Amino acid sequence: MINHDIVREATRLTRAGQLMEATALLQRMLRGEGVSEPSGSTASAAPARLEPPTIDLKANVVEERECRPPAQASSTPPRPKSPLRFDGMKDFSRLGLRGPIRRASPSASDIAPKGTTFIEGTFSNAAGSRTYKLFIPSRNQGKPLPLIVMLHGCTQSPDDFAAGTRMNFLAEEQNCFVAYPEQSSGANQAKCWNWFRKGDQQRGSGEPSLIAGITRQIMRDHAIDPKRVYVAGLSAGGAAAAIMAATYGDLYAAVGIHSGLACGAAGNLPSAFMAMRQGGGPEALVKVGSVVPTIVFHGDRDTTVHPDNGDRILEQSAKATSPATKVLRGRVPDGHAYTRTIVTDQSGRVISEHWNIHGAGHAWSGGSPAGSYTDPRGPDATREMLRFFLARKLPGDGACHSTPGTGQALTPPY
Repeated sequence: MINHDIVREATRLTRAGQLMEATALLQRMLRGEGVSEPSGSTASAAPARLEPPTIDLKANVVEERECRPPAQASSTPPRPKSPLRFDGMKDFSRLGLRGPIRRASPSASDIAPKGTTFIEGTFSNAAGSRTYKLFIPSRNQGKPLPLIVMLHGCTQSPDDFAAGTRMNFLAEEQNCFVAYPEQSSGANQAKCWNWFRKGDQQRGSGEPSLIAGITRQIMRDHAIDPKRVYVAGLSAGGAAAAIMAATYGDLYAAVGIHSGLACGAAGNLPSAFMAMRQGGGPEALVKVGSVVPTIVFHGDRDTTVHPDNGDRILEQSAKATSPATKVLRGRVPDGHAYTRTIVTDQSGRVISEHWNIHGAGHAWSGGSPAGSYTDPRGPDATREMLRFFLARKLPGDGACHSTPGTGQALTPPY
């Protein structure tokens, strides 16, 4: 049960900058017990680097069925509402209550393949300024190419996120640009995108305007196909990607959300803790008729962002239609089992996929240990997101006009 006195006091302490005290109060409310001081920890040695497994969708499928449930109904069996464990400050770092975890920077060979370019840029507008990295494939010869915008999780950087997802390596295979906007520690102490603030959930303001501005600046400066621009993210970045899909459906042809939350899942710090703990949230911000095709990945053992949040994203994407649902179950060889739910509208168009990864926690599925928050046991979320993205285009001419901003020149870091 929510103790509203504690919530009010935690909100007051947060506004006063007393984040540790606010965290202690919220932990007491959520766990129903005293709060112990977080103990110091040291980073464990990184495991041996592994190539992420590639999943064959035709292999190891053990069940396939079709049904036509009523709108808003979940197509997967309900999970028990057992309380999640919060691991001290580790989990609250997702909301910006702790500084970045110290970790060795990935090498250039982990970030992008040889013969490609990874450059830096800056975008500014009335909401502020953000830097970003841009991957340019080697076969970039002026022909308009797809662009994937990748939003990192808390404590991560563009280099770390690129190394962990290996998106640049697959983008080189498929001849795509990849952009990595970077959240600043000045905007959030742990470099989390502020998905839980109402001011950062609106088109034309806050962080959505900065991410959209970076996207449009790259579209202006490079040969980008305006019909094939996509956005994806992990954890807080996944929640930010959901916001971008809800507020800029004319800019992004599809969205990928890994271990994230639905747009509108929270509107302030206390409601963000509750959404992370048990899923849910207030009214969805997606308008009927503005559905962006969505692919979701979420581990069913995620104790940082409750797996029910993945179901809520699926429900949002099906708001405008009475969907038909196909469920496939399988297993990655020597890896995780999964349940893949494909939702189509009345015309047969796929509007969403939901990959429920059995036994996985809060980590990018199929990622490389060269980056943080990855699980090499698959399925390969990067490859599946790209497959889902590249099968979709914006309708019409896909034209998007740039927004006012101050762009600085791009410079190669290596």
